[in-house]
Amino acid sequence: MSHEYEIGMLWVEGPLSYVEVLCAQSFLDAGHHVKLYHYGDVRNVPEGVQLVNGNTVLGSDRFIKHGRTGSFALFSDVFRYHLLRQNDRMIWADLDAYCVKTFKSETGHFYAWESDYQIAGGVLGLPSDSEALGQLLEMTEDEYGIPEWYPDEEKKRLEDLKQAGTPVHVSELRWGVWGPHAVTHFLKKTGESKYAFPEHWLYPISFKNRRFLMRGKMARKVRRAVTEDTYSVHFYGRRVRQFLSTLGGLPEPGSYMEHLLKNHNIDTAAAPIFTRQEREAQKAAQNMNLPET
Repeated sequence: MSHEYEIGMLWVEGPLSYVEVLCAQSFLDAGHHVKLYHYGDVRNVPEGVQLVNGNTVLGSDRFIKHGRTGSFALFSDVFRYHLLRQNDRMIWADLDAYCVKTFKSETGHFYAWESDYQIAGGVLGLPSDSEALGQLLEMTEDEYGIPEWYPDEEKKRLEDLKQAGTPVHVSELRWGVWGPHAVTHFLKKTGESKYAFPEHWLYPISFKNRRFLMRGKMARKVRRAVTEDTYSVHFYGRRVRQFLSTLGGLPEPGSYMEHLLKNHNIDTAAAPIFTRQEREAQKAAQNMNLPET
């Protein structure tokens, strides 16, 4: 029998922009209980979202940042696997996933193909006893492990470095190594990939076409892509926020995102996205207020 799930999200610290506020609010409005896990001060959280200290799931001593970008994506990957192991009636959702309709599952599996070759983990539901989930957890225990799906030549190179006493840390490997690459590999390996939804159920607008969501002239195309089967639309947070900053901090009039913001009564001014000029002005003002040394 299908049943509704709690939604688990993570925001390490800092204020939410209206993009994250919109996404969290969408799950509340769809009838979900939403838990937002955090490790520091978080602001602009919608009323009704339950704030939970992330240390109850995974200690902050496990923080890992991506070597090139400084992103917490690797830690977020590990966090969601522990969260799903500890909560059998929860579905993970990135804080840039917009809920189109209530998430339900008859199997405990809830994920979709993002392309012809990759299953994404931006929205992820796995039974706590999932074999793939167990292997994901085992893999992420070793920060210097060599991904078993890498080509033999690359595995040999990494093994030689390890034997020489200079192992390569996961933060220096390809983006997504503990995320969609690992999710896809282990779901295929265990046969659980058979439960993956078609792409348009969770990712009707691809990463490549993400700007369509904020363009007024592309709204009709987005609405055609979001079908009656669609559960979620992904907003690809950091990249989308960067693009919005170039638009003056707001989506274009008539765009799909503008429609959603109005539909959920989101106050964009209360959780703004600043333009580059505004950020530079704020930084300059802060520097002017620094005490002399």
